[in-house]
This record gives sequence, C-alpha cells and structure tokens, in this order.
Amino acid sequence: MTVATGGSLEGRVAFVTGAARGQGRAHAVRLAEDGADIIAIDSCGPISGTITYPMPTSDDLAETVAAVESTGRKVLARAVDIRDLAAQRELVAEGIEQFGRLDVVVANAGVLSWGRMFEMSEEQWDTVIDVNLSGTWRTIRAAVPAMIEAGNGGSIIIVSSSAGLKATPGNGHYSASKHGLVGLTNALAIEVGEYGIRVNSIHPYSIDTPMVEPEAMMEIFGKYPAFLHSFSPMPYHPVNHAGKKGLKEFMTPEEVSDVVSWLAGDGSATISGSQIAVDRGTAKY
Repeated sequence: MTVATGGSLEGRVAFVTGAARGQGRAHAVRLAEDGADIIAIDSCGPISGTITYPMPTSDDLAETVAAVESTGRKVLARAVDIRDLAAQRELVAEGIEQFGRLDVVVANAGVLSWGRMFEMSEEQWDTVIDVNLSGTWRTIRAAVPAMIEAGNGGSIIIVSSSAGLKATPGNGHYSASKHGLVGLTNALAIEVGEYGIRVNSIHPYSIDTPMVEPEAMMEIFGKYPAFLHSFSPMPYHPVNHAGKKGLKEFMTPEEVSDVVSWLAGDGSATISGSQIAVDRGTAKY
C-alpha cells in the first residue's frame, strides 16, 4: 500500500460530489491544497420542483475548477447528477485513466426541502431520498471497485448531517436519508476494511451554504413553533475559522473541510466506521 508522508495527500486523487459550491467546493479546494488531484461533479441544473433554493450552475463548477487549479493541482470536473450511476462510473474511469488512481471519496452531494412527512408529495419524499441516500450509494458503487483495483487503500468520507444523528421535525425525509447514510457507512466500513479502505460519516450542523433557507425555516417554525425546540442554537465558541471570537452564527464550509482533510489523510488511519459530529458541540446541548 502506498502511503504519503507527513500527513500530506501529495500523489493522491480525491473524488468530490456536489463540488460546485458550498461544502463540496471547500472540500475540493482543501484537498487540493493538501496535494491531491481532484475529480469533481455536481448536477449543475434543476433537480426537482420540490427543491426551492437555486441549484448550482456550470459557472459555479467552473469557479471550483479555477480554485483547485490555483493550488497547482489538476482537476477533472463534469456536470453529473449523482442519481446517474452510469455517468459516475464513466467519470471515475476517466479519472483513473487521467490520474492513475483513486484514493479519497467525499460523498457530499445532497438536497433539502421542508414540510411535514404526512403532508408532502411523493416527489418531495422521493427526491430527497433518491439524491441523498440512493445517490450516495451510486457514488460508492461507482468508486469503490476502482479503489480496490488500484490497491492503495484509501478513505471514504460520507457527508451526513446532525439530522443523521438526531431526527428533526419539518424535514423528516432529510433526517431519514441522513440516518440511512450512517447505516451505509458502518456496513461499508466492514466490507472494505480488508482492502485498507476506511469509511466514516461526518455530521455538520448549521453550515452557511445555499441549502440553508432562512425564509423556509422561519415559515415552518411560524406554522409549528414547537418544532423550533428540536433545533439547538449554535453554542458559544471561542474562536471560529476566521479567528473571530465569540460567534454564534453559522459555521463555514471551511471549518468542515478541516475535518474532511484529517479523515482523508494518514493522521486518522485508525478511524473507520465512526460518526463524527462537526457542530461545535451542539449535539450536547
């Protein structure tokens, strides 16, 4: 097994989904800064009319490409919906041909909508489950055989959510999809451990990305004020990623990328099948 030294990802290749903006872009850029070449995908278009916030565009993905290239690393990027297994397989094969290997997968792509489960449409339910849970499985299905064939071990980071550890009302389909990713993570960690591949899930909370829709959240809380008590306020944190003190606002995607970087590298070599809360301790409040 090939192992980079000094915690660097130099010589490795990372596949990042949902990479056009938000967490996905931050993760791709951070892994590139750590030395990895990047394979990046995003839908770059509409997913469903039930998703009310704007979807990423081809221009967004191009900005990610430019940001990765500014680090001096190479990047292969395509507009691919993670619900399309054939397209993901094709891109992984192209990435292996271009870069020679695949070492890290950051399964980040996901969507969110709001509503009570017993009132939402089938399309609303199916879209979130198909993208977040089944789409992530398709990413794994496309990537893992290539990682095994490469024979270098590796790290798979499944981006779940705090809602994957503690179910929340008003987005129960999202919680169900993110809880499902925990089962996927734990089973896959056992299945691929013999190949030196580690699998962990991370569970961010209140990250400042386009997925966060304050108006939609406030509408739900206005209709059903009891729901608000299930969403913990961001606790006091002495220093955030930018070095500012005492902030209670949303976390930045780059703060999550710190954890992704650690899980991708050799410093976390003993960690697999774990669920890691990235929430400034919110789950404890």
